[in-house]
Amino acid sequence: MPIAAARDRFLAELRDRPLVMGILNATPDSFSDGGAHDAPEAALAHARQMIAEGCDVIDLGGESTRPGHAEVTAEEEMARVLPVLRLLQAESGMPVSIDTYKAATARAAVEAGAAIVNDVWGLQRDPGMAGVVAETGAAVIIMHNRETTDPDLDILQDMEHFFGRSLDLARKAGIPGERILLDPGIGFGKTLEQNIRCLNGLGWLGSFGYPVLLGLSRKRMFGELLGREVGERLPGTLAANLVGIARGVRVIRVHDVAAHADALKVVRALEA
Repeated sequence: MPIAAARDRFLAELRDRPLVMGILNATPDSFSDGGAHDAPEAALAHARQMIAEGCDVIDLGGESTRPGHAEVTAEEEMARVLPVLRLLQAESGMPVSIDTYKAATARAAVEAGAAIVNDVWGLQRDPGMAGVVAETGAAVIIMHNRETTDPDLDILQDMEHFFGRSLDLARKAGIPGERILLDPGIGFGKTLEQNIRCLNGLGWLGSFGYPVLLGLSRKRMFGELLGREVGERLPGTLAANLVGIARGVRVIRVHDVAAHADALKVVRALEA
């Protein structure tokens, strides 16, 4: 599927109903499933499973962003994701998001068929990223992030300043506003209390006028709240995502596609 068609399908569908984004980590060290899908064939098999389970878009990443992760070069990142992306494009019309903060990887991935760039540094880490997004015509997810955690920080005020900078970069590069989503960055440079404040502030974030994506699948906050290990955090994740949907979130980024797809079907049936 051409990038414009896949991008526009994604953007139209999220206006119509909340979407499920399935996480596909082609990495050896992601916090939840590192190494499980780092071979292209294994990654493709997992993508097929998520599509069968009802995901609407796949988020493909080649570098872990967990706390303490080892950074990789753009060349290594591309070597991990591009073979998977080409296989996906060859057999599926599913919109694909490339999870990267590197402009070179983003450009190569969009050229290989990705329709969305998911930048965990909100266009601010790589000075070439905004230009690549604009030139390629991709949609972009701008996530809030911090280098360090400061428990005394007013996190919503920090987010307002951060997104202001990111959106200014987007405007100057010529990225149309209708192709932008915002992500509060749950678990990135935030304390548990700040994560909760971000979730309670989802309505405020939606007032910026851009669709909101929520990525909190299996995050450490559920370990802190519930005392659960990574593989036991689905109930907490599901509860928080449904609260997010009720507060206006349009895309939920998850590991457990089937459970979330089923939950959203029930929500839609009850709202009918």
